[in-house]
Amino acid sequence: MTSDDLTAVAALADPVRRELVRLLEAAAEPLGRDELAERVGLPRATVAFHLERLVDSGVLAAEFRHRGDKRGPGSGRPAKFYTLARDEFAAAVPPRRYALAGELLASAVELSDRTGRPVRECLLTVADERGADHSDTTRPLADTLGDLGYEPVDDDAGGFVLANCPFHRLSSRHTDVICSANVAYVAALSAGASDPRDTWLEPLEGGCCVRVGRAAADGLATRSGG
Repeated sequence: MTSDDLTAVAALADPVRRELVRLLEAAAEPLGRDELAERVGLPRATVAFHLERLVDSGVLAAEFRHRGDKRGPGSGRPAKFYTLARDEFAAAVPPRRYALAGELLASAVELSDRTGRPVRECLLTVADERGADHSDTTRPLADTLGDLGYEPVDDDAGGFVLANCPFHRLSSRHTDVICSANVAYVAALSAGASDPRDTWLEPLEGGCCVRVGRAAADGLATRSGG
């Protein structure tokens, strides 16, 4: 990896910049500061700062252009628009799993309609069931969580923290609902792993709300998601 590569990867260490890159990766055309600021829910000046850092590091490219089709006198000053300059760095952006979150929420509503139970209660039930479905008794929990985008990191105490939240945008706006479901999902994944762990809610700045403890001595995990 060259020094330019290292600079680009370092720039992506900030979660706001990763989200900006992800938005631009999914966009069909260049996006301006105002639109990006609205999508990430941050002040325009804050977003502009992060965008310029990404341009300086070589991750993004910027160009000035007029909005819409208007040109010439009276069209106003051109605005700055951004695109990905280096597509290969999309791989450095932590994965998100919004489709899974949507599946959990839709299934919870359907279960609530069928049973008359509160949607919140149904969401925890569905998250627990999906976690059990996605668990793998033949693999360590860290490997399964890594495949799902949680980025487990050893905490030097027999457990690990989860450096990435696969539901980042949803959890930042609907913290209580999404994090409760996330804990239930990870707890069920843990219970079905080859090395069950205790799990609990402990939000990590810039990371995931779920914390994973040391391997359960008796081989049974504490499913603390409910």
